[in-house]
Amino acid sequence: MILQHKGINIFYSDVGKGSAVVLLHGFLENATMWKDIVPELSKKNRVITIDLLGHGKTDSLGYVHAMETMAEAVEAVLKHLRLRRITLIGHSLGGYVALAFAEKNQKKIKGLCLMNSTAQADDEERKKLRARANKMVQNSFESMVKMSVANLFSSENWTRFSNEIETTKTEALKTPIQGYIATNEGMKERPNREAVLLNSSYKKLMIIGEKDPVLNYTSLVEECKRTQTKTVVFPDGHMSHIENKEELITTLTNFIGSC
Repeated sequence: MILQHKGINIFYSDVGKGSAVVLLHGFLENATMWKDIVPELSKKNRVITIDLLGHGKTDSLGYVHAMETMAEAVEAVLKHLRLRRITLIGHSLGGYVALAFAEKNQKKIKGLCLMNSTAQADDEERKKLRARANKMVQNSFESMVKMSVANLFSSENWTRFSNEIETTKTEALKTPIQGYIATNEGMKERPNREAVLLNSSYKKLMIIGEKDPVLNYTSLVEECKRTQTKTVVFPDGHMSHIENKEELITTLTNFIGSC
C-alpha cells in the first residue's frame, strides 16, 4: 500500500489482526527482508512493514535522510493506520530509526527491539568509512553494494547461505544511489541515543550476533548493561533473519507476547 507523505510515496504492508507490530528494515534492505518473518508473527498480531526513505518502493526525500526524518515517515504511516500503541522492531538502520521514533513517542511504544543494531553513534572511523563509501558508490555502485551485502554475514555462512546472499544483493541493488548516499549521510550524523533506552518504561530487547562483522559484540554487551536492556545472543553475523531465522522467530514471538 502507498501513503503520500511530504510529496513522496511511502510504501507499507499491513497483515493480520491483534497487537500492532511494526518491522523496520536495515540499510540496502526493504520490506521483503521480512518475508519469512511476517507469516509467523501475523498469526496472532497485526504486522506492519514499512519501506524506509530511499529504499524499496519508497521515494527519497532530499539529500540527507536523517534518522528523525525517517522516523517522521514511520509516524505518518502509523497515524494513517490509527495505531496508538505498537511493538517496534528494527534491524540495523531500522533500529536507529526506531530509536529516533521512540525518543519523541515513548507513550506509543509497548516494546522496542534492536536487532543487530545499536543506540551508540558512529565513531570517527565509521564516519570516515561512510564518507568514503558515498564517494566510491558514485562510480562503482554495483560492486560496492555487492561487497557491502556479503560483508554483513559471518564468513562461515558465505557458502551455507549463498542463495540467500544473492537474493539480498538483488534487492539491495534496487536501492537508488540517492537513497544510498542520503541514508549513509543520515546514519553518519545520528547521535548517541542510549538515554532513550535507559529512560524508557517499555519492554526492550537487543538481539546481538556474536560474529557480527559490522557491530562489535563486546561493545554491544556493554551497551546492554549500561542501558539495562535484555540481551539475546545468536552465534552468527549481522543478518539474524537469515543466519538464525528459526531462533529469531521464536525470540520475537516471545518478546511481542511479553509486551
